[in-house]
Amino acid sequence: MGYDTFNAFACDYNATNALAQAQAMVDTGLVAAGYKSLILDDCYALKNRSSNGTMIADPKKFPNGIKNFTASLKALGISASAYGDNGYETCAGYPGSYGHEVQDLLTWQEWGFDYLKFDNCYIPFDNITQQNMFGRYQRIYDAIQQVSATTGAPPFQLSLCEWGWQQVYLWGSKIAHSWRINGDIKPWWSSIASIIDQASFSYFASNFYGHNDMDMMEIGNTGQGNPVGNLTYEESKSHFTAWALLKSPLIIGTDLSNATKETIDILGNKDLIKINQDPNVGESIAPFRWGINPDFTSNSTHPAEYWSGNSSYGVVFMILNTQDQPATMFFNLTESWAIRAGRQYSVYDMWSHTDNGTAVRNITLDLPAHGVAALLLNDVGEEPDGLFPYCGFFYQCSFPNATYSTN
Repeated sequence: MGYDTFNAFACDYNATNALAQAQAMVDTGLVAAGYKSLILDDCYALKNRSSNGTMIADPKKFPNGIKNFTASLKALGISASAYGDNGYETCAGYPGSYGHEVQDLLTWQEWGFDYLKFDNCYIPFDNITQQNMFGRYQRIYDAIQQVSATTGAPPFQLSLCEWGWQQVYLWGSKIAHSWRINGDIKPWWSSIASIIDQASFSYFASNFYGHNDMDMMEIGNTGQGNPVGNLTYEESKSHFTAWALLKSPLIIGTDLSNATKETIDILGNKDLIKINQDPNVGESIAPFRWGINPDFTSNSTHPAEYWSGNSSYGVVFMILNTQDQPATMFFNLTESWAIRAGRQYSVYDMWSHTDNGTAVRNITLDLPAHGVAALLLNDVGEEPDGLFPYCGFFYQCSFPNATYSTN
């Protein structure tokens, strides 16, 4: 959980406005909520290395040096995270780390960084690396282990930014703590829906030891940002719900110095953050029904709508209305693997933060266009006697004499 400069500022940031974001994180309670890292994204260095190949911090952006900047962050209770690239140059044309992996890690360590977002622009030809994406990223992983062994410092946490190439969700956890599963996010609904669609086919890769990264968030960028966004309040809630419950890293990407109360309330939703940071259950929620489309259908406009999973705090449901108009959403509790049949459940709404009665077998919801429900259910005992059909969802329900009750 943390902050990244790119979506709000692109290359137009410096020590002053970056520290203003850190101070806003403290003042708005976001650090207390768990956002405790700040990523300096692309463009913090000069475009040319020194004569010995060392990266040089931009003295205009950081007149007191990056080490002074990271010390200021740490004084606020925020760790410092670096950005680098797997190729000859970063995506914005600054020095990439290919051939300089150990040298750059030592520089970042000296500057006070402990986390690395590693991009994938301007990569060498195949006949140079003779590796696919896994092998290309193995270089920085090996360098991280070497630097840690040499200096005695803990190894950098590594976040891969290679846009989901070559099924990264299958191998990312071998070398990294998180890995992007999609191209760059944009601050409009079609982008959010498309990323949720992609996540519906790789959700299983997230656990305690590694996470699908659905990219930094766009909440707060309506009418501002890079590019300027247009997410509605309901879309922003859906965005945050999906990122939190699918166990993506939660990285803020808006100018917090002018953030609205709505933005802070969404980013600071303690009920959803609690699930995202669950100390006992690392797995993501999973789709149990696609809704508009047949199950297991990829549709970037209408991704899976019905999701569920387990947590330390109860059974989690995310119900997403992907339509452009309000919709009534219905599901049977036992469609979720985590529900016990024959039981009734208390219902807690993680957006209104209210207890909403008891559910027996089914729940029906009315959701606005692109809206979401985030529910936490807990077992409160046996369901009432006399319910029919005798099985809440499955056919093949039988009396002891092998006579079907409903088939």
